Amino acid sequence: MPGAVAVLGPADDEPEPVAVGAVAIGGPPMAADALMRIQSMTKAITSVAALRLVADGRLGLDDGLEPWLPELADRRVLTAPTGKLSDTVPASRSITLRHLLTNTAGYGMIPVPSPLQHAMAENATEAGPDPVSLGADEWLARLAELPLAFQPGEGWRYHHSFAVLGILLSRVTGRPTGDHLREDLLGPLEMVDTAFWAPADQAHRLPAAYRHGDSGLEELEPAGGGFYAGPPPFDVSHAELVSTASDYLAFLRMLTHRGIAQTGDARGERLLREDLATAMVRDQTPAAAKSADSFFSPTFWDEMGWGYGVGIEADGEHAGRFTWSGGLGTNFFVDPDGTIGILLTQVELGDRTMALVTEFQALRG
Repeated sequence: MPGAVAVLGPADDEPEPVAVGAVAIGGPPMAADALMRIQSMTKAITSVAALRLVADGRLGLDDGLEPWLPELADRRVLTAPTGKLSDTVPASRSITLRHLLTNTAGYGMIPVPSPLQHAMAENATEAGPDPVSLGADEWLARLAELPLAFQPGEGWRYHHSFAVLGILLSRVTGRPTGDHLREDLLGPLEMVDTAFWAPADQAHRLPAAYRHGDSGLEELEPAGGGFYAGPPPFDVSHAELVSTASDYLAFLRMLTHRGIAQTGDARGERLLREDLATAMVRDQTPAAAKSADSFFSPTFWDEMGWGYGVGIEADGEHAGRFTWSGGLGTNFFVDPDGTIGILLTQVELGDRTMALVTEFQALRG
């Protein structure tokens, strides 16, 4: 990796981020306040935003979502996840917020070649490391053209539920999800650098993004440029955030204190109801949904559970830790003793980057 920013320390402290390396190959030094593309670490933030709406009585965990997402009405379900797109039956129940938060809605990444995987690639709803290419409403309309891989609540597939969740937040609140997050959660926590894009006058804080190729590191986005530099051309309520180590630390400290803010104007205030904060970081996935073919590693469920927007270590030295990674080489963990770790690199997750993440996760404050 050319550079990285990391934090490691107890939740009751405010450890300073450490920056190493450069923003790009041959570029200037990495800064501790670099705006990093956190990708799937966004899921925890939008989960808290949704749970705040539950606490306010605006959403129910087990209510059908059709009033806000009519595209999800009258779903068809494949008779087998890898079957023909024409071999379907009606959905036996509505998709709910609980299904979105637990990746059990029926939509998600398909880990093996299949007609559904091919169709998602064809209509630009397939997930990957690249930024979204469609506006939120069009993306959801295209996704809704496809059948579910399984009956809602009866299987597990990663990612797409949280893009739908972002759109749900926008529909329920009547404004782009970024605006809602800023006013309702990010602002009170003083997470001033967390957003769906970097303002034009702050885009210089974006490092370059890379992946490992056959000939070495290949640039995906230049330093100070790319999709996240300045406002996008369409609504990105279904997309993912940029953030800093300090901002994400403020968010995790709130979760570690069971929903009570430790920073910003909301310091000492409860931002998330205690029972919901506790449930979020406990395994919420039904045992029947934990099949070996639901994720890219057949042993995933031997080691992990899934709460609301976060992974839960099931056993071993770090049992009870909640954690997750972002596709461009980011990771966080929070241990039961309150130790928080955040690692933000700029290189797509792969064998080499995951080895670094594994080594980082073995550290203790």
